Amino acid sequence: MTVGTNSSPGAADAAEERFPGVPEAPLPADALRGVPQQAPAPGPAARTGFGIDPDDLPDGLVVADAAGQVICFNRAAARMTATEPRLALGAPIERALPLEDLEGRRWWTLTDPYGGLATRRGQPERNLLLPGGREVLVCAQYVRAHPTGPLSRLVVTLRGTEARRRTERSHAELIATVAHELRSPLTSVKGFTATLLAKWERFTDDQKRLMLETVDADANRVTRLITELLDISRIDSGRLEVRRQPVDMATAVGRHVQALTANGQAPERFLVSVSRPLPDLWADPDKIDQILGNLLENAVRHGDGTVTIDVSPHEKGTAVTVTDEGPGIPEESMGRVFTRFWRGSKRGGTGLGLYIVKGIVEAHGGTITVGRGPGGGAEFRFILPVSAPAYLTQ
Repeated sequence: MTVGTNSSPGAADAAEERFPGVPEAPLPADALRGVPQQAPAPGPAARTGFGIDPDDLPDGLVVADAAGQVICFNRAAARMTATEPRLALGAPIERALPLEDLEGRRWWTLTDPYGGLATRRGQPERNLLLPGGREVLVCAQYVRAHPTGPLSRLVVTLRGTEARRRTERSHAELIATVAHELRSPLTSVKGFTATLLAKWERFTDDQKRLMLETVDADANRVTRLITELLDISRIDSGRLEVRRQPVDMATAVGRHVQALTANGQAPERFLVSVSRPLPDLWADPDKIDQILGNLLENAVRHGDGTVTIDVSPHEKGTAVTVTDEGPGIPEESMGRVFTRFWRGSKRGGTGLGLYIVKGIVEAHGGTITVGRGPGGGAEFRFILPVSAPAYLTQ
């Protein structure tokens, strides 16, 4: 790590001498969580004793010695705090890194790392404020030569809050979208049921049937939205379960095409091509139906002309390609197709379907891509690998 000179003569040299001179309490591995440890190389990394250069770390790193004076202040910390390393090195940590909690209280006074209980091992990550009101995520590790001995080194990491804010905004947007999509069908269900209960005798059988069919369709829509919300939660948390069974992909595609034609689509609009022999496919049948349903509905809703579904063997398993003859997806939007809330040129839907499709395909160990078809329309292709349940491979 390159260090500047401190404001007092020789302070930087003293800091650099102190830093490697604490062999009795080496920095623990969890103090640099996620950073690969390696043998020190000549140069700045070797001088620090870390085996790496702190300036290469993506997060801010501030280290204080047993006396509470800063002995390491890396480049990321300097950028976040707008403090030059030469001014921070050798200074007391509470002055080099003045932190306050969200209520305006001085954090170092509250935590008292050097004078508090000797059994403490650190401080969990929390939101704190730098001078000027900038918010940062701060985590502290207390390094002791003995479990209850005095503090020999204080390691503090700093991280920006931008990524967490983006996640929070994404969650808020998801909640707002789902609430908006739920409001319409629930209003319809409530209105029709209240009307039927209050004025049942005034309606003919045909009118009652129409109202009940509308209620049934809206109830299905609510169920689908809740299922999407649960799927997103499982995908984001890595808890999406795949219950593998033998699946005939050609039969599954045919079943979805028949459902679409039964709902009013022209049979000649669909062209199904199956190249045999297909490898044995073990997958979750319900999840495969979700994938095919979303892709075919997307092709029918946003595309034009013939929708071609090609099922063929692939060196990695089974490949399914869905192509339409519509305007296609603009090149600048290709990278956002599988993100949350992406919608094509025609509005409608929650914009969550393709995000869920990608999550399901990847949960099966497969891949999915989007491109432009021969006719200029959108082309979605997913590949599911050959696999089998664990009890068949043991």
